[in-house]
Amino acid sequence: MISPQTLITVMEKAQTKRKVLLLGGTGAMGKHLTEILGSHSDIELYVTTRHDRPSSNNLHYVKGNAQNDAFLSSVMSLHHWDAIVDFMVYDTLKFSIRRDLLLSSTNQYLFLSSARVFGNADAVITERSPRLLDISDDLDYLQTDEYALTKARQENLLRESGRTNWTIIRPYITFSTGRLQLGVMELQDWLPRALAGHSIVFSRDIHEHVTTMTFGLDVATGIAGLIGNPVALGEDFNIATSEHYTWGEILKIYLDELESFVGIKPKVLLRDTALNLEFRKMQWQVKYCRLYDRRFDNSKILSSVPELVFTDVKKSLAECLRSSVSSFSKDYHVSIRDGMYDRESGDIAKMHELCGLKQSLKYYAARFAPFALTKFYMNR
Repeated sequence: MISPQTLITVMEKAQTKRKVLLLGGTGAMGKHLTEILGSHSDIELYVTTRHDRPSSNNLHYVKGNAQNDAFLSSVMSLHHWDAIVDFMVYDTLKFSIRRDLLLSSTNQYLFLSSARVFGNADAVITERSPRLLDISDDLDYLQTDEYALTKARQENLLRESGRTNWTIIRPYITFSTGRLQLGVMELQDWLPRALAGHSIVFSRDIHEHVTTMTFGLDVATGIAGLIGNPVALGEDFNIATSEHYTWGEILKIYLDELESFVGIKPKVLLRDTALNLEFRKMQWQVKYCRLYDRRFDNSKILSSVPELVFTDVKKSLAECLRSSVSSFSKDYHVSIRDGMYDRESGDIAKMHELCGLKQSLKYYAARFAPFALTKFYMNR
């Protein structure tokens, strides 16, 4: 039986622990940050999730949808948080409504923005590089709430809040096991096709441009180093490696690793321009990101978090690809996007790759019907 004095000691220790909340912290960066912070005995860590996950020791999963206002309010009332790291993606209106609640509920609010906010003005991007929101003259684009504009507008809302207990974090393209991008394609858009013998459909326009991809663990290490760091308050930090490669070089890493690890040599088709440019809502990420060369000066984050050491990108990409392959080695089922890719490459889905009447009809329409019909459907 625990003695009264021991109980008092336990309660005092619990009260001295820092209370940290991760909103939506189960993705490519969040899972690494959870591991890092969960290993600190002086941190009581809470992570919101939409799925059942087992809590342990100082790690507590809180089930619910952090986009829901009632759920968010209930989570905010659990503690006055020492730090909140917000991985959620909001539209600008929603963020403007909950901004004050988030800022007033914590000593430090760490907002996940994106280095996609930056324009194409500087050869090497720093925290002071011009943002698309401030320099673009594309009125059609500026009328949207596309991701890069959304994040820049929300950065402005933090600066206009009258508070300084915020920290803006800007990763660029972050990879991890289960998330390996190729241009605008996510892992599920190209790896299952390659494993099933379908062509990877890429484009020459993106292929030649320089990109920067950063391991999720490195970004998480940078974020962890900013939590409770007084130099971070009222500041913004780009967290990206200084390594950079063309998308063609990234593709070659993937192809070489698949050949050596899986024993297959994927087919690749390079169309002249990215397929996404054909669709109104999907064009912006290509036009205002992937067709830019992206190199980063990370001196600010390295001076503020000296323990951060960026890992070798080529080695980490290869390791993450090997770890990801088993997740996609099961049955492959085609989608409407595969229909568009197969139209380009000449591939045709096998019967066992079709799944359900509705999905099969979408695939065949995208594969064989006039492209104008697919374009109309995708642009609705």
